[in-house]
Amino acid sequence: MFNSKLRPKTKLEEALDRAYAKLENLDIDSKEYRDCLDHIAKLHKMKEDEKPDSVSKDTVALIAANLLGIFMIIHHERVDIITSKALPFVVKPR
Repeated sequence: MFNSKLRPKTKLEEALDRAYAKLENLDIDSKEYRDCLDHIAKLHKMKEDEKPDSVSKDTVALIAANLLGIFMIIHHERVDIITSKALPFVVKPR
């Protein structure tokens, strides 16, 4: 919404704008109006499918496990002296 001025419209968004403009000029009871609404629904479905997926659950689990390991190491460091053998438990980024 707010960033629509910052990026150019895609062809799909332009097609939606044209369909909405055409819809305004049609009679609500006409067959063309219903066809145009079907076309808009299909365009919206295409727009939803175009959106990138969110972060996968595997990635979130890996991040959570790494953070838990880091917090456990920090907690252990407060209680006792940390040895060099504890740090390899943290997964290194690739």
